[in-house]
Amino acid sequence: MSKTVTVGKPVPAFSARATGDQTIRSSALKGRKVVIYFYPKDNTPGCTTEGSDFRDLYQDFQKADCEIFGVSKDSLKSHENFKAKLGFPFELLVDEDETLCRLFDVIKLKKMYGREFEGIERSTFLIDASGKLRQEWRKVKVAGHAEEVLAAARAL
Repeated sequence: MSKTVTVGKPVPAFSARATGDQTIRSSALKGRKVVIYFYPKDNTPGCTTEGSDFRDLYQDFQKADCEIFGVSKDSLKSHENFKAKLGFPFELLVDEDETLCRLFDVIKLKKMYGREFEGIERSTFLIDASGKLRQEWRKVKVAGHAEEVLAAARAL
C-alpha cells in the first residue's frame, strides 16, 4: 500500500485530535463526502481568508452532504482560538507531528525572505462517501477556491 494518497484510491485510515475535544477517525466519516484542506498557519491573512470562505459556504457543503476539516501543524490551543475567533462551524485537526501532512504529501520545501524551510503547501482534498480520494488541489490560490471545491462536491 502506498504511503501517500492517490486520486481514485481509498484514503488510508487516519485519526487526528480536533477542536471541540474530539478525535476524528476516517472510519467514522464513511458515508459522507469530506473536504480536508491543509493550510500553513492559524491567524495568518491567507489562512484566515480561506477558512472564512469555507465557513461562509458551510451550509451549502452540508446540503451537498459534505463535511469540512481544516488541518495545520498548530497546537490544539491555537486551533481552538482560531476557530472561536472566526466562528468556524467545522473542526480543525491538529497535526503537530505531520502524520496527516505526510499522508497527503503537503510538506514542501518553501522559500521566504531568502530562507528555505519545510512547510505546508496550501492543498485541498475531496474524498467521496466510500472513502476514495476523488480530487485534489495543490498550490491553492485562495480566491474562489472554496466555491470551486463546493462545485466539485456537488458533482460527486
